[in-house]
Amino acid sequence: MNLYIKTTKLLFGVFFCLNVFGQTPPEYFKNPILPGFYPDPSICRVGDTYYMVNSSFEWYPGLPIHRSKDLVNWEKIGHGIHRPDQIVYKDGLDNSNGIFAPTIRYHKGTYYIITTMVGQQGNFIITAKNPAGPWSEPIWIKDAPGIDPSLFWEDDGRCYYTGAGIVDGTQGEWPGKNGIWLQEIDPDKGVLIGEKKQLTYGHASNARWAEGPHLYKIDNEYLLLIGEGGTGEYHSVTVFNSKNLWGPYVPNHANPVMTHRHLGKTHSIGQTGHADIVQTQNGDWWSVMLAKRKIDGYVTLARETFLAKVIMSQQESGITPIFNPGIGLLQEEQKRPDLSWSPVPEIAERDDFDGNSPGLEWNFLRTPRSEWYKQKDGQMEIMLRPEMVTELVNPSFIAQRSRFFNYEATTKLSFKTKKDNEKAGLVIYRRHGNNYQLLKRKEDIVLIKAFQKGNEGEFEPKVVALVPYKSKEVVLNAKVKGLKVQFFFGESENSLKPIGGIQDYTLVSDEIARKFNGVYVGMYATSSGKKSDSIAMFDYFSMRESD
Repeated sequence: MNLYIKTTKLLFGVFFCLNVFGQTPPEYFKNPILPGFYPDPSICRVGDTYYMVNSSFEWYPGLPIHRSKDLVNWEKIGHGIHRPDQIVYKDGLDNSNGIFAPTIRYHKGTYYIITTMVGQQGNFIITAKNPAGPWSEPIWIKDAPGIDPSLFWEDDGRCYYTGAGIVDGTQGEWPGKNGIWLQEIDPDKGVLIGEKKQLTYGHASNARWAEGPHLYKIDNEYLLLIGEGGTGEYHSVTVFNSKNLWGPYVPNHANPVMTHRHLGKTHSIGQTGHADIVQTQNGDWWSVMLAKRKIDGYVTLARETFLAKVIMSQQESGITPIFNPGIGLLQEEQKRPDLSWSPVPEIAERDDFDGNSPGLEWNFLRTPRSEWYKQKDGQMEIMLRPEMVTELVNPSFIAQRSRFFNYEATTKLSFKTKKDNEKAGLVIYRRHGNNYQLLKRKEDIVLIKAFQKGNEGEFEPKVVALVPYKSKEVVLNAKVKGLKVQFFFGESENSLKPIGGIQDYTLVSDEIARKFNGVYVGMYATSSGKKSDSIAMFDYFSMRESD
């Protein structure tokens, strides 16, 4: 590296620090604090640092972990499931199965994440001394029915498991009936101890889908916080109070303590719930929770992570958390926590693949069981394999979460083949039956739409448009604006031409695709069911917010 380049980089670094890290702290922050597919947040504080983990479902690496000093600026530092052999996400693992709602906690020098692998082995714990990793092998918990487990340490050091499920045999008493149960556990061995105790079925006689429990001890009183109503329009946060660990847990009269269910479907933020709370080093309380934002009546960014202020009040029912006092709703913008403003590096809009391995923003569908990708010499090399994105497998597809209502994704591909079955390119993906594929084939560029009506049964991907194309290199581009997407191709970014007409982006929305995962955009290569020795070379990938 010559002196000029070194000097330029040094000056840029100084300028960045002066203008970003030396800026006047803002008075307000904007929600969501984690935009895009980041559902089911759980949070803990260690000293003056906060750590958060989210669900990841069928995507690998699993359990994304973020760190913050101020509850507003979050930096991804690793994943709880980051080695392919920790858990093998098997072929056939369905859309929105996999890693469900986790809880992160810290106790005596060790970080714990407890969660559920739906569709495979059930509930497990992983541990680490550093939340950035490495994390341990999963400790699978026997005889732990249900989902959404959480851990709570009593003052005497004993640990307790709370989970979502019914253990007293009263299932089916009304539609959607579920409950929360408690049992002692050895968290380092994953062994449940003693008897199970059913704590609640929800705050009302016909409450639906009690889940996401977290147990706290505040002023010598036990507070059980859960999600109710399902992760849809009627989602909510409810709380229960008890003077004793084992109950009884009495529904708080303020329930639901947080919900947007009464605002209808037109409110800008909806489907709020699945909360966790944390107390700052200054004694203030804040909550993270999931919610959804709509654009023109559709949810295209799935469930995101929001932040709300909490006041712990003492009411007739006991300790009662008041969310955003005086307002009671999640806010798009509000006064930030009383913590030192601590910006973090922004997520890079463009990846030129300069390192030796993919960055933390890249994900795969299910577990890669072979090294079919390589980041080398400023390129991402992706092997063509028989697997396809329209199957419940691990295809040669590496992608990032979409984080904007309006965005532009671009990649440059170098690929040539003489075989009709081989293709590579850019994919916008929600599920195996709901995606768009802009691909280079032997002699053309093709736009393919996969739509599985009702998310059930057989479906046949449809060719929307194709254009003859002979060059080895091509730039592929997608411009998303609200509920529309237009695809482009060309020999350079300055010579892009549209292919097909404007397409319907609601194909990947919650309302059409449904279930729990989110939208990803990335690079893809396939040999469509046949073995291949071909490789697709990608020079860069960019995804940036647009007007």
